[in-house]
Amino acid sequence: MRYLSSLLLALFFVLSACSNQKEQDKTVDSSGESKLKAGLVFDVGGRGDKSFNDSAYNGMELAREEHGIDFVFVEPQGEGADREALLRQMAMDPDIDLVIGVGLLFSEDITALAGEFPDKKFVCIDYVQKPGVVIPDNLSGIVFDEKKGSFLAGAIAGLTTKTNTVGFIGGMQSGIIKKFESGFIDGVKYVNPGATVISGYIGMTGSAFANPVKGKELAIGQYARGADIIYQAAGASGLGVIDAARETKKLVICTDRDQEPEAPGFVLTSMIKSVDKALLKTVENVLDGSFKGGSLTVFGLDERYTDYVYNDKNSSLVGAGVHERVEGIRKQLLNGEIVLK
Repeated sequence: MRYLSSLLLALFFVLSACSNQKEQDKTVDSSGESKLKAGLVFDVGGRGDKSFNDSAYNGMELAREEHGIDFVFVEPQGEGADREALLRQMAMDPDIDLVIGVGLLFSEDITALAGEFPDKKFVCIDYVQKPGVVIPDNLSGIVFDEKKGSFLAGAIAGLTTKTNTVGFIGGMQSGIIKKFESGFIDGVKYVNPGATVISGYIGMTGSAFANPVKGKELAIGQYARGADIIYQAAGASGLGVIDAARETKKLVICTDRDQEPEAPGFVLTSMIKSVDKALLKTVENVLDGSFKGGSLTVFGLDERYTDYVYNDKNSSLVGAGVHERVEGIRKQLLNGEIVLK
């Protein structure tokens, strides 16, 4: 009996060592480079939206360049009814360690799948936590300070408008896009109480983020009503708003990433949500063992994960005086002098 116990104990240690070696081999090769593999599922609009999805893809490219990881990606079809199936496909792949859903519409499905696959790590960009729902320990919900960032965008619009009328165009009517709208309106009114803000939305479903024709139509209508600046938070649909700005020679404020190259001279600024930097940071946390699930991670104004663009391409449109004023407002948001509801 003593001999059998010793044999079983030895076998246990051998199996444990093999398991640990297998895990180590999965993450590090002989050169010390990471072998982590991630699976990225885009939101409606897919790669090429020059906004949210492209920023996520860029983040994974940065992770590959800087840490040698591997990643694959897929795009939902139509209005994205296959989101859950695509996430599940990634989760079931034994070679994929990290599954990433790009967008708020993944929140419910990725929460359920994280519970089904406890050995995988999951990330959801713009995660929406439903009341009473516990975030699984292997799921990290990434969110940004889009309301504060939009407040700064609104301040820029309110200080630079010449017609005293500005517009807002959102993609899908949702809680997060409503934060963009309310933050923008509050920012405009904070610096210019007499200004008028015209608001419009493209639709009620995820396909509203992939309809540039409708985006352009709404933008032309708002410009015709006197708006000289429109803030768009509409994913790929925002490309239509940018097109309208270029055609009417009016100004547009973009979101998620700097979209100045799409209409040089007509992009007043862009409210940036650095999805790329946030994903790079998340991958680094997985690699060094500091990945923390079970909660929301806020990437805010403090380290400029949420920010606005001011550089040599748009400084003549914004102006040094406006920039100085907006930087002062940014500091007030950070220190709590300005509190948004």
